[in-house]
Amino acid sequence: MTALDSAHAHLSKAREVLEAAEATPELELHNAAVSNAVISGINSKDAICLTLVGRSKRGDNHDEARQELRVAGPAGQALEPALGRLLRLKARAQYQQGSVTASDAAKAVEWATRLQEGAHEVVIG
Repeated sequence: MTALDSAHAHLSKAREVLEAAEATPELELHNAAVSNAVISGINSKDAICLTLVGRSKRGDNHDEARQELRVAGPAGQALEPALGRLLRLKARAQYQQGSVTASDAAKAVEWATRLQEGAHEVVIG
């Protein structure tokens, strides 16, 4: 599988989990919405990096993921703040005792949408 094939696969996955993120706030599943938005954002980052740089690292280091997107060129630099915002919500939605709010979920979906649309522009044109 080429880097571009992998980018298309990540873009498809980003869209799929973004659709799930968009559906869950109506069900008041705010933690699930944020979690899905984060997964979408990470897949969008992978699609961008695979297309522009030819590779994407896998791992749990959020700073590395943000740095990887920043160095992928102007498109990555423009989208890195949205990824950073998503990643800051990840722990609260997935690991901490407290939950995210409906407002947090709406913002996460907005940021993931921005990333997915940016990835689509980079990968598809």
